[in-house]
Amino acid sequence: MPKNKTHSGAKKRFRITGTGKVMREQAGGRHLLEHKSSKFKRSIANDVELAPQDAKKIKRLLGK
Repeated sequence: MPKNKTHSGAKKRFRITGTGKVMREQAGGRHLLEHKSSKFKRSIANDVELAPQDAKKIKRLLGK
């Protein structure tokens, strides 16, 4: 049987922790940062856990 390929878009956007949680970056931190407050920029700089309903689909795309 051939091997399954990892979804290229998913591997750029998500990562899986050692405990199996799927982490994603928060939106809004790439551009137009000049008018955003420092507090807001710090808050969106951290990764957050993906919702369990979506995590199952993403794990399948990542081949986990």
